Amino acid sequence: MSVYMSVFISQESAPEQWGDKALLSFSESGVTIHVSGGDILISAQKAARKLDGQGIRNAQLTGDGWDLESIWAFFQGYRDPKKLNQLTWPELDEAEQAELEARMKVSGWARDIVNKSAEEVAPRQLATMAAEFIKSLAPGNVTYRIVKDKDLLTEGWEGIFAVGRGSNRTSAMLQLDFNPTGDENAPVYACLVGKGITFDSGGYSLKPANFMAAMKADMGGSAMVTGGLALAILRGLNKRVKLILCCAENMVNGRALKVGDIISYKNGKTVEVNNTDAEGRLVLADGLIYACEQKPELIIDCATLTGAAKNALGNDYHALLSYDDSLSHKALSVAKEEKEGLWPLPLASFHRDMLPSAFADLSNIASGDYAPGASTAAGFLSHFVENYHQGWLHFDCSATYRKSPSDKWAAGATGSGIRTLAGILGESA
Repeated sequence: MSVYMSVFISQESAPEQWGDKALLSFSESGVTIHVSGGDILISAQKAARKLDGQGIRNAQLTGDGWDLESIWAFFQGYRDPKKLNQLTWPELDEAEQAELEARMKVSGWARDIVNKSAEEVAPRQLATMAAEFIKSLAPGNVTYRIVKDKDLLTEGWEGIFAVGRGSNRTSAMLQLDFNPTGDENAPVYACLVGKGITFDSGGYSLKPANFMAAMKADMGGSAMVTGGLALAILRGLNKRVKLILCCAENMVNGRALKVGDIISYKNGKTVEVNNTDAEGRLVLADGLIYACEQKPELIIDCATLTGAAKNALGNDYHALLSYDDSLSHKALSVAKEEKEGLWPLPLASFHRDMLPSAFADLSNIASGDYAPGASTAAGFLSHFVENYHQGWLHFDCSATYRKSPSDKWAAGATGSGIRTLAGILGESA
């Protein structure tokens, strides 16, 4: 029988013997989190990390002060990648309990699939696992197809095929249709596009070993968009949404993509590959072309795309880039309401022009010194969005994964951004 540690929460400072800035104090009845005028959610999440670090595997949130958001914050910090910890909490009302369980279910799936090794989650497996997860939530409203291997070429998805051709693992594009309307001709409200690079060696532009350590998580954008759709469904989404995952493994062999190769895309654009490690944008281009073919009101793509975004924002915020100011403001407001980190980076018309090639319409990397990598990557993607000025959001996902633990997060995937995507879909619908 498991013995639970009772966890209380208090607005009062800890007794003097615990220190004047103590977050936790212990007694025979359990442990108390002392907020003392600080942010209760941050305090709860930090306290959970400390308890996990002490090896406390069973926690029972007890007493007054625990509500939906503070329970969720504690859970976020308490969840470890090995899933050793068990948590119970005070009774919530029916709606809040359903919301909490939905968040736990969806974020758990997303964190688990990102944390799995690239050996476990190859491109086709990622596409299948994501599709089956969404279908399990709404069996009667979901259909999907997975385009794979040379069928990608037959259908014109040159970018996904080119990036993945150096791997023995088959590349794939998931095309999933969530349609709760009952009308097979219903308009598509939104398309969600995810980068699904299940391992990124850098290709012939090979990454250093220490940069490769987290590259099983280069499919974090796919996990985020899948999770966002899943949570929106559990919250009652009633509009048609399509999920598009662009899945490949960026490896090196005699058939792999080479510097100087040119990719011809379905929309007529040609791209010279001047760095094989800038591969995420090459697969996303296919996904964005397919999304535009669906004529949706809204396109959102999510990708662990650039080191520049991570250098700017660290692991606590996703970067938002868009030409649509009103939509960007809405997304930032939703992120604030959902208590997730989202921050705008600049995207101007001249960023589209910083990708010159002598041999193709575009290079896949920017030229010149001090090029703003996150902005030029978004500028590249805009060439594959028909009406890029309106209805398109690009998330450069800096906060999906942590190589090492922090005072708020265990090492590994975070699930951050899922609530924001679900909120955008739900608010707009």
